[in-house]
Amino acid sequence: MRILLIAGGWSSEKEVSLAGAKEIKKSLLSLGHEVTLFNLTPNLNELIKYAKNHDFAFINLHGSPGEDGTIQALLEDLKIPYQGSRPFPSFLCLNKLFFKQILLNHNLPTPKWTLYKKDLEHFSFPSEFPLIIKPNLGGSSVGIKIIKNQQEFLNLKLNPETEYLIEEFIQGTELTCGVLGQEALPPVLIKPNKSFFFDYTSKYEPNGAEEICPAPIENSLTQTLQELALKVHTLFGLSDYSRTDFMLDKKGNIYILEVNTLPGMTPTSLLPKEAQAIGLNFSQLIKRLLELGLEKNK
Repeated sequence: MRILLIAGGWSSEKEVSLAGAKEIKKSLLSLGHEVTLFNLTPNLNELIKYAKNHDFAFINLHGSPGEDGTIQALLEDLKIPYQGSRPFPSFLCLNKLFFKQILLNHNLPTPKWTLYKKDLEHFSFPSEFPLIIKPNLGGSSVGIKIIKNQQEFLNLKLNPETEYLIEEFIQGTELTCGVLGQEALPPVLIKPNKSFFFDYTSKYEPNGAEEICPAPIENSLTQTLQELALKVHTLFGLSDYSRTDFMLDKKGNIYILEVNTLPGMTPTSLLPKEAQAIGLNFSQLIKRLLELGLEKNK
């Protein structure tokens, strides 16, 4: 097939996207496909021109545009098949406020939260300090911080135009669990080495974190995480693949943090590690995503 590999964009996660795309391109070429690596810009006419000359679009975008469903909507309008979730589920999952509210509607566990924006009326902290603050839209742990007291919060240099989610801080063990097709993958246990939690540095700097797959946890906990990952995948109508992040507190309570509709895709990223644990190497995972994308768009 002629595959348009869409990466880059203009979010704060552009470089992460482009780094992953290089590895995806190698695998697509090894599978015998023709590949055009397209660095997305706001000139969407250029994207449309390229897309019309390809059989499939492989999306490797993080943040917005990409995880918000906008590029997916454009591809659907052009009737170009792609891997991953459709526009509306993608939007819901990127917007942490709405994602968490739907979890709550279905009695699924997630840390307490509130939305903050400068000059927003009726703002109050969701729990006692410390708290987590992060942009309401975005991923890759960009802009996430721990605030230990109200003075630290007041000292933050926040963008007045940005919405932030302030969330209860859950101290414990970080875990993540992917879904491929309709199958839950083995979870990963994450031990940050350079930070107090799994932030951008831990994710992308060498030796930033120890990521153990399959997670060395009780079988019952593995089963619970897999069931929750599948519930989230199904509840939001996600397609092809996803990865749900969890926190396990010291009392054994599990909290859903967020779901990634376009998980990181380098050979050492979390979901590819989980696929490797069930016998799928990186190229085989890419092949499976192509198959799932084509099936979804028949």
